[in-house]
Amino acid sequence: MFGGFSAAWTAVALLVSGPRYGLGAQAVGLVALVGAASVVCTPVAGRMVDRAGPDAVTPVCALAVLAAAAVLAAGSAGGAAGMAALVAGMLLLDAAVQSGQVANQARIFALRPQARARLNTAYMTCSFLGGSAGSWLGAAVYGRFGWTGVCALVALPAGLVAVAAARRVPRRRAGDVARPPVSPAARPSVPGPVVSGEEEEPPAARRRQ
Repeated sequence: MFGGFSAAWTAVALLVSGPRYGLGAQAVGLVALVGAASVVCTPVAGRMVDRAGPDAVTPVCALAVLAAAAVLAAGSAGGAAGMAALVAGMLLLDAAVQSGQVANQARIFALRPQARARLNTAYMTCSFLGGSAGSWLGAAVYGRFGWTGVCALVALPAGLVAVAAARRVPRRRAGDVARPPVSPAARPSVPGPVVSGEEEEPPAARRRQ
């Protein structure tokens, strides 16, 4: 999804500075400044990952990216309404992608906790390679298909993530159903004191005898 994120930011600069809006680099900077407000979502995403796990957070982020792509598509209308759609869509896209990054990092850190630095280095390298490819694709798709094509490019990886998450849910539920419950008789018993027929005499009584 980070590739679609980079594609959107590359193409939105072309859209805002193009004939549809005719604005300069300052307008692009203001849109980016509004998108920076999404950083407040990462602590919330971290708490959600701690509580429910990354597998529960990632599909929510994918659905949020799909919603952001739909909102961004309205930006092709131009005017004040189109600019409002661009600002709201980029804010939602930033929040969803940043939250997805938190979930992904929690997932990879759980693979080998003792190698967190190396795992994070590999993950961020792959992430930025995907972002670079997304920026190139964003410019290419915008030149050929326009802003609507870029919005479809943003939605494509998020849709794949959402489908993959939906296919994992039935398998997880089937595994829970197939696992038989443990009966009380099969549970390991905790050894307790052996009770004999006669009560054991206290040590003081034995010494008197």
